[in-house]
Parts: sequence; C-alpha cells; structure tokens
Amino acid sequence: MPDASVVIMDGMAVDAVVIGSGPNGLVAANLLADAGWSVLVLEAADEPGGSVRTAEITAPGFRNDLCSSFYPVAAVSPVLQALELERHGLRWTHAPEVLAHVLPDDRTVLLSRDLDRTAKSLESFVAGDGDAWRELYAEWLKIREPVMAAITGPFPPVRASVGLLRSLGVGDALRLARTFTLTARRMGEERFTGEGAQVLLAGNALHTDLGPDQAGSAVFGWMMAMIGQEVGFPAPVGGAGSLTAALVARLRQRGGQVSCGRRVTSVLVAGGRAMGVRDSSGSVVLARHAVLADVPAPALYLDLVGPDHLPAAFVADLARFDWDDATIKVDWALSGPVPWAVADAASAGTVHIGPDVNGLATFRNDLACGRLPRTPFILMGQMTTTDPTRSPEGTESAWAYTHVPRGQWTPDRIRRRADRMEQAIEQHAPGFRAKIVARSVMGPVELAEHNMSLVEGSINTGTAALHQQLVFRPTVGTGRADTPIDRLYLAGAAAHPGGAVHGAPGANAAKAALARHGLAGGPYRLAIKAVHRALYR
Repeated sequence: MPDASVVIMDGMAVDAVVIGSGPNGLVAANLLADAGWSVLVLEAADEPGGSVRTAEITAPGFRNDLCSSFYPVAAVSPVLQALELERHGLRWTHAPEVLAHVLPDDRTVLLSRDLDRTAKSLESFVAGDGDAWRELYAEWLKIREPVMAAITGPFPPVRASVGLLRSLGVGDALRLARTFTLTARRMGEERFTGEGAQVLLAGNALHTDLGPDQAGSAVFGWMMAMIGQEVGFPAPVGGAGSLTAALVARLRQRGGQVSCGRRVTSVLVAGGRAMGVRDSSGSVVLARHAVLADVPAPALYLDLVGPDHLPAAFVADLARFDWDDATIKVDWALSGPVPWAVADAASAGTVHIGPDVNGLATFRNDLACGRLPRTPFILMGQMTTTDPTRSPEGTESAWAYTHVPRGQWTPDRIRRRADRMEQAIEQHAPGFRAKIVARSVMGPVELAEHNMSLVEGSINTGTAALHQQLVFRPTVGTGRADTPIDRLYLAGAAAHPGGAVHGAPGANAAKAALARHGLAGGPYRLAIKAVHRALYR
C-alpha cells in the first residue's frame, strides 16, 4: 500500500468517497452532501443503482427490473422518507392486491391492503383467524414507529428501545423480544389455527434465507406481512431504476458526483486511517474525512483493504462470514396476463407458488444440505399488473426467482431449473408457457456479473440468521458501521440491519462518519478503538 504522502501528491481530493452506488451508497452520499461535504460516488458498473435498475432485457417495450422490484420496507423506512424522494421524480404504484400464496391444490391466501379482504381470505381457511389477524395488525400499528426506528437506526437502538418500553411497558416489551426469537412456524401456531395465516408468515419469512423452523424467521415473516397489510408492496412507476434516478438527482442537486465505470481496486491506508481509494485505471481519490463502502464485507476487508491492515482476530472472524443462498431469476415478456386458475393470484403484484409450511421447511432444509429442492418455492412478480408502464397494453412483464444451493451452475443446469420454474407456474396457470414471447435467465454467475455485490447469487449479502445479525453482523463486533480502520465505514447490506431496500446501512455509515469528524470526533474514535482492542486483541 502507498503511504499518505503518495496519496496526497497524485490524487484529487473530496471530503468523502463512497464505493458503490447501490441504494445504501447513494443514501450515505446524500446525507453527507446534506451536511455540506463534497462527495464522490465511484461505481464499477456503467450505470448507478446496483440491484435497483431497470432495462429492456426480454423484448422491445418490456421494461424488466434486473433484480429487486417491490419495496415494502422502503415505504416505511424513516431513512428514505426523510429524503423526500418524491420531490425528485419518484412515484409509487400498487397492484390491486399485495400478495397471493398459491398452495399445491390451488387454495390461495390473499394479503390485501384492505384489512377486511385479508381477514375474509384467512377466514376461508378457518373461522377466527380473521379476527386474530386484526389483533396482530393492531399490535403492529401500536409499535411500528419505534420498531422501525430500532431496526434502521445505529446499534444499539437506545432511543428507540426507550420508545418501545413507553409504548408497551416492560411485560409486553419482553413478550415482543420473545417473538423476535421465534420460528415462523411457532409464531403461526401460537397466533392462528388455519393454514392460510401460517403459510403467509412462513412464505414472507422466505423473502430472506430463513425457513419456517429457523429461530428469528418469525420476525421477518411478521414484519413483511404487517408492512404489506399497512402500505402494500409498492413499486416505482417506470421501474426500479426510477428509485435510483431520484437518489442520484437529489445527490447531484446538492453538489455530489457519481462516476460510473470506475471500479475501486484498493482502499489506501496509512497510519491506521483510510486516506482514499485507487481505481482500476490507477487513479487515486483522496478522502479528507471518510471512505464509505457499499460492498460486501469480505470484499471490503480482504480485497480492498487487505488482511495486513487488520487485526488477526478480525480476519479469523471474517473467515466465518456466512453467505445466504444462491439465486436463479427469470424475466419474461408475456403476450397477455398470466392465466391463473384462481382470481386472487391474477390481481396480486407478488405471488408465492409453492408448498405448505412443511413443504417450505423441506425446501429450506434441502438448501441447507446442499441439495436442489425437488419442489421449488417460487417468488413471482407481475409488474404490468402493478404498473401499466412496464409493457405494451394487453401484455405482462413478469419475473420469478427461486433459491438454489451455492456451487457450480452451468448454463444447461440453469436453463433446466428455469424450465422447472415455468412448469411449476403452468400447474397453477394453464397456458402460461404459451404466452411467453421472450425470456431472460440469470443464474448466480450472471447476477454477480450484473452487480459484484451479489456474490454467487447472494441477494441478501449474508445470511439473515440470528448468528449474523445485530452485534454479529457482519462478524463479531459493535454492530455499527465503524471498522477497525479509522475513517473507513461499512455502508452496505453486510452491515446492520442487513438486506432490503431501506437505506439504513448507508445512513448509519454516514452518521458514524459525521460523528467521527464532529466536535466529539476525538472521544468518539477513542471509544471505538477501545471496543476494537477488547474484541480483537
């Protein structure tokens, strides 16, 4: 690594360099620009956005989101709400219904923004579950604000925890804490009698890599279901890229810069401090105050920084970093709407196709054992149903993904899995395959080529399991954005609170950088160093 004098001599200078232009990187850049810092975002790809991008990859006139499409957590994230992105061109849209889970026998449970419709669907499975859902939703509304503040804020969430205690009292706060440790199956059994509500919780938990029998899966299934009940699963009008465009427009209005096609190859470290970065062309950018990295933790520490600059115990801990499953995603241009056998699936933006709770558990266990599940759990999006701008009138732009084991995925193996996904959809929508005009298939390698952060098709940048959350994310540490390198901050989904588009890791990194640079910066850094010495000596 070059020393500081070399960095200063040959590099341009800004207050902060942000590595990566995914939503977390752009949120971090916006908050630093709000504070008056000069900010440069360096992006390896030819356009910004990371996994929040849109393109015509199937047929002309069909706009397909390359990775993510629906953003329920964004709709309730205090981080993104504070940015007021609607003032910069962002508009949200909804499908008529939020989500339908189609069981093997075509029985379907519906999640709707209309509470009465959700309750009626649950009642069709067993009497009483509609009222039980209303009770669960009322509890959510009571605590949603402090819960979201706790989840999206820096760790530990002291202020938000106080708010929860005030709202709930000690007893109910402890009961909520217990809920956070439950499996989705156990929570479903405790709160409901029928299969409909139970599979709704378990299926939503599998938006992460957690099956219904894994500790902590209940909180993910509960949150996704409750957020869907409250605000739905919204999508940006025009495509996911509209969210990125709004973040970029806001940043540029405040003087920030985004430079694409510039892959950062190293973080320059001298005297235990991050001094700037070097890109693949050899150009150096000096960072006066901070370097923030919206990249996976192993890539930041082992590739961009290098083990020589890190405590040996930290490097050893990082070797145990646990990735989430690989993914195969298929996008389709369809000549018409999906011909579902059940009407509720036709009106939903998101459709779960798969087994009951036991089947979901088998699916997840197969993945844990490195086996390709015989019956895939498919998460599907109907984008023209959600947003008519996505394809020509009368057609449908759709996608689906499923998790697969990590490992070697040849083009032929990926094609066969995509065919199997189409067969599974065809069973519930006879005539589906006849409507396919074109398709695009991305396996683990292709997803990683699209976005370097999707390592081997990992879409959550590390498992959501309890052993890699809170103070254990990305590894044993403080649960904060600070790193063992002074003025270097982890700003991506590998940091607390993890995946989903909510901007929290980027916001937390920006707040840490501002705190380090502020009047209390000296004591702040001394405190962080003391913690790191205790952890990594």
